[in-house]
Amino acid sequence: MSIKLTLLVGFALFAMVQARTAGAQQVTKVTVPGVTNFSKLETTIACAGATTPEAVPAIKEMGYKSVINMRLFEEPGANIDQEAIAAKNAGLRFIHIPFNGQSPDPKVAEYFLAAVANPDNMPAFIHCASGNRVAAMWMIKRMVVDKWDEEKAGTEATQLGLTNANLKKFAVDYAASHK
Repeated sequence: MSIKLTLLVGFALFAMVQARTAGAQQVTKVTVPGVTNFSKLETTIACAGATTPEAVPAIKEMGYKSVINMRLFEEPGANIDQEAIAAKNAGLRFIHIPFNGQSPDPKVAEYFLAAVANPDNMPAFIHCASGNRVAAMWMIKRMVVDKWDEEKAGTEATQLGLTNANLKKFAVDYAASHK
């Protein structure tokens, strides 16, 4: 094989690898006092689990403009009203999109997609109790808006904390019905 052909084959293989990984996001786990399962994407999003109102100023210091809380009022430890006050006091937008993981409502996905599409909310810190519901919503965003395939979106969602098979099925079904 000539050097020219070897270089051409090498370049073609490199281009194929780059094309397969284009758009992939690096998920970084970060420890923040008062925040469970903090996962930062290279994009303008951070996903997390339970977050205390006391952690909100640190979220502001990290550069986020909004907090999107997906917890239900009746969840133990949700502290939604206190978190909303903490967000306002820190100068952050507070968006509450209650998402029942036991009986997911497609309307919630629509509200979520609208919230993350609004540039005034970016960068956004999004959380629920464990990260499962947030990761499912983010998976929907990846498949519906970013046109990622199920495998790629599912891999990222798992890194963000998606462990619930029913929420993953909800995300996949929602995306399939919104192509």
